[in-house]
Amino acid sequence: MAEKKYAVEVEGGKEAKHGRPSVGPVYRSVNAKDGFPPLLPGMETCWDIFRMSVEKFPENRMLGYRETENGKAGNYNWLTYKEVYDIVIKVGASIRSCGVSKGEKCGIYSTNCPKWMISMQACNAHGLYCVPLYDSLGAGAVEFILCHAEVSIAFVEEKKMPEVIKTLPNTKKYLKTLVSFGKVQTDHKEDAKRLGLAVYSWDEFLQLGNNQHFELPEKKKSDICTIMYTSGTTSEPKGVLISNETVVTVVSGINFSLKSINEELSPDDVYLSYLPLAHIFDRVVEELFISIGASIGYWRGDVKLLAEDIKDLKPTLLCSVPRVLERIYSGKHQKWFNVHMGVAVASEAAIMIFCAVALTAFYTDGPSTVFLCDIRSDGKDFIFWGSEAYIIQCRLLLIKEGLGGKLRLILSGGAPLAPSVETFLRVVTCAHVLQGYGLTESCAASFIAQPHDMAMIGTVGPPVPNVDVCLESVPEMGYDALSSTPRGEVCIRGNTLFTGYYKREDLTDEVMIDGWFHTGDIGEWQSDGCMKIIDRKKNIFKLSQGEYVSVENLENTYNLASEIDSIWVYGNSFQSFLVAVINPNKKALESWAEEKGIAGDFSSLCQNPGAKAYFIERLNQIAKENKLKGFELIKAVHLDPVPFDMERDLLTPTFKKKRPQLLKYYQDVVDTLYQERNEK
Repeated sequence: MAEKKYAVEVEGGKEAKHGRPSVGPVYRSVNAKDGFPPLLPGMETCWDIFRMSVEKFPENRMLGYRETENGKAGNYNWLTYKEVYDIVIKVGASIRSCGVSKGEKCGIYSTNCPKWMISMQACNAHGLYCVPLYDSLGAGAVEFILCHAEVSIAFVEEKKMPEVIKTLPNTKKYLKTLVSFGKVQTDHKEDAKRLGLAVYSWDEFLQLGNNQHFELPEKKKSDICTIMYTSGTTSEPKGVLISNETVVTVVSGINFSLKSINEELSPDDVYLSYLPLAHIFDRVVEELFISIGASIGYWRGDVKLLAEDIKDLKPTLLCSVPRVLERIYSGKHQKWFNVHMGVAVASEAAIMIFCAVALTAFYTDGPSTVFLCDIRSDGKDFIFWGSEAYIIQCRLLLIKEGLGGKLRLILSGGAPLAPSVETFLRVVTCAHVLQGYGLTESCAASFIAQPHDMAMIGTVGPPVPNVDVCLESVPEMGYDALSSTPRGEVCIRGNTLFTGYYKREDLTDEVMIDGWFHTGDIGEWQSDGCMKIIDRKKNIFKLSQGEYVSVENLENTYNLASEIDSIWVYGNSFQSFLVAVINPNKKALESWAEEKGIAGDFSSLCQNPGAKAYFIERLNQIAKENKLKGFELIKAVHLDPVPFDMERDLLTPTFKKKRPQLLKYYQDVVDTLYQERNEK
């Protein structure tokens, strides 16, 4: 059995047999080569995670929030673990007084806030299935989930109340009680009452359980704690059943992983909660922080105020998704060098030379190192050493202060993060930037990179120490799990996996085969035992000449162009070439127009034939630099000034492209592109 630096082989590979493709060797973390680490003593359920921390850290700060008065936000107010526990017991008693008992479903529809977490803990206390609803979902999906999950009681953000009321009378078969996190408008209460629904404000609801005592039911680790609906890219949402054991296993595994690399969290750590709690990524991180008695501060729900919230909260850990980090990078890297370094930068490649050198120096010799980087647009070398390097370090520290001054870890998940973005953010934030990988079905964390090994940049790191991982070959895409560079579909096995899709055994059987969860993502083992996500299995189509196109991999390549904010590539088996819809970078397009002496606003520039030709030329350059094949070239483009968004149902809440919806929305555009190109 082979052992790599970070992973050890526990089972050999298998050749293709009985219609199943070949499978590569099974690996697990080197930290688990003698067996998976045990769960923490006494911790078997999500309620145990919270209860044990209340007992151990009653006076620690747990949940923080900011209140705004006269348009001005105050400092963070904090509830201790004991204070939160007391409110949770009240909420639980009120839930039970409504006739809701163990095994029933409780919905939560809100942006992240302390009441979200309090409501979830009340579900955990009484063995209810917590059913989060995405804050970014429309009324159609809200109605679907309320009915599909058979939600009997729902906690809802005050401004979201109308969206839930609109689902009546279709949801009244199941929904009996509605609780606002704030107040309730008289007309909403009357409308709901007329349809047989009890509606309460938060304060009213807390009074229902007064002078009533309900014993907490016995809960097992095999019990379902959450039905988390995924934002399906092709069809209606799927309800992922997650058990207590799954969450507790993941939390224990992450704790074990961080401890093994000397990055263990402590009660002094602070987390900024702004990614939706309705997603598994944020949910697991908050469970992790609760398990060690640390603090969680919630944003105010406005992205324009996020920077202020970060500065006031002073988090030590921040989670994000590549789409957000890439926007920061693309919008800031040129400006950052101009402002903070005092030079006009020649190219993105030059910036990456600087970042690589700076990052190496900061990890080794510190500010005394001499840097020599050819990054100036005037062709002169940019040299700094000694005191100049010290000044740059001070400027980096100013940026660090803008993030609160205490940030040490940035976790990125949800999709692959480009190495250039990861390296740049490591330099300008003075924090470790780690990629992780997981899905809702694997309870988020299946791989986590390690902060002190720069070779992991661009990968999602090694497996966490409580899963087995293998690759399954995908012959139609040319991926061989048994080759010298193993590539194939990532498959995961272990107690971190979901129980199944609620009411969809057929879909469960499609992805769970012989105990292995088939993720649909294409991975590539690195020589050190780390995993690199390179493609998506389902995002493949065949052109008329028989060539297969791996579209997600192709889009990631073309997105390397700084002139492009986003790109959707399309092809089908009736056409021999590819077309694309591009969201151009506004500044880049306007700079091109100024250089060419072309007047017009952003929308009119997007219609300019010369602009389209310029973008095709830029795509061809990227294709040549990355050695793409001829059939992977883009032959025609449409420039859309309006970014792909969730409002038009073109993106999921985690910013993944909804390809069928994109085709439906741009069908006329695609038809025109093919027609015009074929007529040439």
